[in-house]
Amino acid sequence: MAGCGPAGLAAALLLHRDGHRVTLFERFEAPRPIGSGLMLQPTGLAVLRHLGLEDALVARGARIARLTGEADGRTVLDVHYAALRGERFGLGIHRASLFEMLHEAVIAAGIPIRTGCEVRDVIRGDDAIRLRTAGGDSSAGDLVIDALGARSPLAAGGRGLAYGALWATLPWQAGFDPAALQQRYRRASVMAGVLPTGQGQAAFFWSLRADRLEAWRAAGLDAWKAEVAALWPATQPLLDAIVDPDQLTFARYAHRTLAAPAAPRLIHIGDAWHSTSPQLGQGANMALLDAFALAKALREGESLSEALAHAVALRRRHVRLYQAMSRVLTPVYQSDGRLVPLVRDRLVGPISRLRPVMTLQAAMVSGLVGNPLRPLGLG
Repeated sequence: MAGCGPAGLAAALLLHRDGHRVTLFERFEAPRPIGSGLMLQPTGLAVLRHLGLEDALVARGARIARLTGEADGRTVLDVHYAALRGERFGLGIHRASLFEMLHEAVIAAGIPIRTGCEVRDVIRGDDAIRLRTAGGDSSAGDLVIDALGARSPLAAGGRGLAYGALWATLPWQAGFDPAALQQRYRRASVMAGVLPTGQGQAAFFWSLRADRLEAWRAAGLDAWKAEVAALWPATQPLLDAIVDPDQLTFARYAHRTLAAPAAPRLIHIGDAWHSTSPQLGQGANMALLDAFALAKALREGESLSEALAHAVALRRRHVRLYQAMSRVLTPVYQSDGRLVPLVRDRLVGPISRLRPVMTLQAAMVSGLVGNPLRPLGLG
């Protein structure tokens, strides 16, 4: 298993519980998460429930009931989980909390983790496969699972997106909705967001073109804070807690969809198979579903090749749906265009109040379009 992110850790746990011998390979000397907050959707939470971790994570995060967005005083996004059947919600949580919960479960299960191993390639034999790392080759195994993310050296292709985002974890401030992801936009080139992540914290993010990162650094914090406050005055208490540029982490995004995510004795899961812009917040959730699908397929398949093909088949339709939606929505929220955000600001808000549209938007955000849980036996 290559990679100690949510996909790798969850897959290791699921396979270990099915009796497989698993070893995790991680490039850092000490496994750690990268980034600030994320949203766990009903899809990802279903996998974590199967692992027995949902309740503990819910206790550490913030239940999200709605997503809102405003531009020039207009509501252009207003999504309610209540539009869905059943008790559905999102969970705002710090990446560290998700990582710690999964990592602790892996350690408790006795699954070995080899740290300081930068994976570079695989070496296939007739009846086995090895990982080639910067420090030498691994021992032989039956299967390599690539959970190394969007820049995996084991997966070719991928297209870097123009826009990324600055992220910071900050103390929660009064004046924001503790049960909502709130966002403010100026056209599609400027976006700010505040996500409650539980335990008295919030994740704050600011959209930024990757090629403007150096200019942002050169301009200094004060100039940037003034720009943010002008867009969204209520963020001033959050901005006051940022005193050093190092408190902000810049996340780069890429779009990748492997045509063949499985090969002999190798399968790519999570962002190594499919990565997108963060508009729908599906990254970690899709990765958890991939891990569950792989475990299910290996449990049911008569041969390894058959199981890998089945794992891909269980997920392909859902992956394609969300990759397509990401392509459509990225220019709406992260681009230099003017016409598309103008249409968004004038039309999307009003029509989103119609009941069918409310349900569709909630299904999209929750990851439930295409009913991905049913074929996995989780729905």
